[in-house]
Amino acid sequence: MNEYKGLMVFAEQTEGRIHPVSYELLGKGTEIAQKLGIEVSSVLLGSNIGDEINELFYYGAQKVYYFDNPALAEFDLLNYKHNLVRLVNEVKPETLLVGATHLGRSLGPRIAAALATGLTADCTALEVGDEGNLIQIRPAFSGNIFAHIRTTTRPQMATVRYKVMQKLPRDESRTGEIVRMDTELVDPLMKIVDKTSAGGVNIAEAEVVVCGGRGIKSAGDFALLEELATALGGTVGCTRPIVDDAWMGKQHQVGFSGNTVKPKLYFAVGVSGSPQHLAGMRDSDVIVAINADPSAPIFKVADYGIVGDLYEVVPKLTAEAQRRS
Repeated sequence: MNEYKGLMVFAEQTEGRIHPVSYELLGKGTEIAQKLGIEVSSVLLGSNIGDEINELFYYGAQKVYYFDNPALAEFDLLNYKHNLVRLVNEVKPETLLVGATHLGRSLGPRIAAALATGLTADCTALEVGDEGNLIQIRPAFSGNIFAHIRTTTRPQMATVRYKVMQKLPRDESRTGEIVRMDTELVDPLMKIVDKTSAGGVNIAEAEVVVCGGRGIKSAGDFALLEELATALGGTVGCTRPIVDDAWMGKQHQVGFSGNTVKPKLYFAVGVSGSPQHLAGMRDSDVIVAINADPSAPIFKVADYGIVGDLYEVVPKLTAEAQRRS
């Protein structure tokens, strides 16, 4: 394994803009690299990215491998995987980090399978262990414990949740080397396009989240939360039991086994406040809890608490939000 060296971050881009999770991974990658005395690189696939590529240097990349081809402007699973596997086999980074976005969760496992290496999915923390091994930490058993995983194969691969790592301060004085790579295209007949617009939800990016829990009596009652979210320019989230009951899709789930969110305003509606859920939203700027039970744990982390029947409180909040819009 001595031939493997360095840490590489996959820089996800959509319509020529780099996803912020890439900068978070560069921040953590820089921390790890400083401990190990290794280089931090990034890999970017796209078309005519322009000055946006410099942002990777500003946030910590020392080298960027750039595949520039019109066929890579939009996410194409086969071509992205094929060229990334080629690059890893050539450069041999010891560690490859990918954001646990919809795109990353589709791409990462396929790269790992092609490289015959292990991958730890949905990590919430990364540490350096004995002999420089990467310790990949992720919630397990419904978030009741944290699993510490060490990969024995190389490269070590992990997908990491958005908004759980800290990016470095943006510094335009940072520079690096751009290595332009030749693109190999494979059969274009089978293409998977992964866009937020296709799924309709990108809860991790929302500045306002209205999250419903067990206090909601039926799936149809989430229409109340939809109205409030629309009035506030936000989106609707939910707790894991709601997903388990198939009332909402997993892309709406907030918590250990769902999404980590950091909106400016977070409404917890009928949410008890289990540790698994709190870990996914406790860093929201302002938390408003609505619950009929005054002893609900959610009130301990809330900035504002409303003890009352959500079926009475939420419509009044919606009306006031609509009046002010």
